[in-house]
Amino acid sequence: MEFTKSNGARRVVVTGGGMVSALGRDWPSALQKLQSCTNCIRTIPEWDFYRKMNTRLACPYDEPLPSYPRKKIRGMGRVALLSLVATEDALRNAGFLLENGDVIEELKNGRTGIAYGSCSGSLSGISTLFSFVKNGEVSGFDSQTYIKAMPQTCACNLSVCYQLRGRIIITDTACTSGSQAIGYAYEAISDGRQTVMVAGGAEELSVVSAYVFDTLGAASIKNTTPELTPRCFDKDRDGLVIGEGAGTLILEDLEHAVKRGAKIYAEVAGFATNADGTHITNPNAETQSHCMKMALENAGIDASEIAYINAHGTATRNGDISETDAVYRIFNRPVPISSTKSYIGHTLGACGAIESWLSINMMNEGWFHPNLNFTQADPACAPLDYITGKGRNIDANYVMSNNFAFGGVNTSLIFKKWKE
Repeated sequence: MEFTKSNGARRVVVTGGGMVSALGRDWPSALQKLQSCTNCIRTIPEWDFYRKMNTRLACPYDEPLPSYPRKKIRGMGRVALLSLVATEDALRNAGFLLENGDVIEELKNGRTGIAYGSCSGSLSGISTLFSFVKNGEVSGFDSQTYIKAMPQTCACNLSVCYQLRGRIIITDTACTSGSQAIGYAYEAISDGRQTVMVAGGAEELSVVSAYVFDTLGAASIKNTTPELTPRCFDKDRDGLVIGEGAGTLILEDLEHAVKRGAKIYAEVAGFATNADGTHITNPNAETQSHCMKMALENAGIDASEIAYINAHGTATRNGDISETDAVYRIFNRPVPISSTKSYIGHTLGACGAIESWLSINMMNEGWFHPNLNFTQADPACAPLDYITGKGRNIDANYVMSNNFAFGGVNTSLIFKKWKE
């Protein structure tokens, strides 16, 4: 078995994963909802309070979170707690977690790092800080308020929680936070700088996030028919829906994984990230396509070898058009494509990690989920193979997962099916 690529880079594999979303916390639960075409979007009655906001739709994680000792989570708001649950599941899945909730001693030797991101810190901490600035109010303000509010809250809390002493990479790049974290973690191992990386992204449900897109006219307002939205790539789509969740992958040097007898879910074959450099919020198909091209080059494969693409697919007008145009520029064929956001909405900083873990599991299952609420493609979108109906059985050796963020940040990840 070759442990390095032809260019001398270390090969990187996925040995664990965990996610928190409305689809559930494990692959069997998610698979059941995906195969039954269960739309998890619902109305949020509490948002009636915000009379000047049009949307009332979201996709929260409604199950109770596990209980932890207060000392372990005192600096965690909800976004960090979501990241902790996903990471705990991922570490257990990878065989790195002991029964007492601690990690094996080897992970504390400085060769295990963490790459993690979110759009922002927890709204509870941010609100307390804002109350002090605006009203001079200090009730609720304590030594942990900033820790909950700071943008690096997930990565730093996880590092301290598990005593991970390797490099720490913060990827607060909006909708590419999770995917960029996975990519940078892959590069850290590929370069030989780390042996294991905990990588992912998280996002707590926030009315602020919903209002941001609402003011841009990019949020769905099908408030009385939540099951009919979002309609990714469909001619009648009317915008995105905000979701909530977290996703974590455990990335590992192949040689290390083989030596310890780890179960390998997939190989990270390629990654690329770039910037549009043209506009903060309007996507750029040219630079998006170049990002995919670079990921293919990094993987050393041709576009014809990609059997499926998990799209960013937000169901916004300009976003879907630009993305499909970018895909067609590179693939020049109706490549099979679908968007997980049609089930759970846009989980923002978490989406890249959740969608990567789902893509890996679908590749291993040999079945890929359809686009929900898709009846007729927008003629302005490129002629791709938009998966519909009951999904698609595909024997895929390579899958691609793409994400694009405000700020003009683009990411493309390629996963390869593991074959011993």
